[in-house]
Amino acid sequence: EKRSAVRALYAFCRTVDDIVDESTDDERETRLEYWRRMIDTGSFADHDLTAAAWGDTLTRYHIPRHYAHQLIDGVHRDLFQSRYQTFDELATYCYGVASTVGLMSMYIVGFKNNTAVPYAIKLGVALQMTNILRDVGEDFRNGRLYLPREELAFYGIREQDIAEGRITDQWRQFMKFQIERTRQLYEESWAGVKLLEREGQLAIGAASVFYQGILEDIEKHDYDVFTRRASLSAMGKLGRVPALWLKIKAL
Repeated sequence: EKRSAVRALYAFCRTVDDIVDESTDDERETRLEYWRRMIDTGSFADHDLTAAAWGDTLTRYHIPRHYAHQLIDGVHRDLFQSRYQTFDELATYCYGVASTVGLMSMYIVGFKNNTAVPYAIKLGVALQMTNILRDVGEDFRNGRLYLPREELAFYGIREQDIAEGRITDQWRQFMKFQIERTRQLYEESWAGVKLLEREGQLAIGAASVFYQGILEDIEKHDYDVFTRRASLSAMGKLGRVPALWLKIKAL
């Protein structure tokens, strides 16, 4: 039952994502409005199985509806904002597109009390920052640069350097700083895993551990996020399972 609820959540997230990525302007606003209304009223078109499953999940697990609205707003932001001045501004974006998903899943997997919330927010920001650091080249080719401009300037990196995919000492220092801060967020969020029910501990713990493997892969390849996409192989994931299991048992 929980599995199908998680599937309904991800189907909702994917649908909203696709609307923003693939629709024309007019179509997009109409379709997003349909989902906003569905969240508020529970009404949806006949034969819309995704909306039916999501409506049922929202009600059954008492998921606060404002998280679903914040996700739509976060994804929608990609349409009108392609640069971020500060890390705080970027963290707000990460909250919208990633922390909200974690907060909604928390209601499905079960959690012990509300002190779990700030940990879930930090984990969402860490996961999204990992995506951002991995996809710098690809995002830039699509017209977006999520990295805080203030911090790029501090390390003496211009947009031209990113366009040319230049791996300089400044770039390495910049990436070291970004990865260190992201690791710190993973570290601080870990205490929240013990506030989840057992099944959730394993799922969320795995996401945290596997995603940190992407940061290591970026380091191993000299911070080249321009010509390759960092990843963790199936064997790499398998290699992390024993340590993950011990970490969870120790909670």
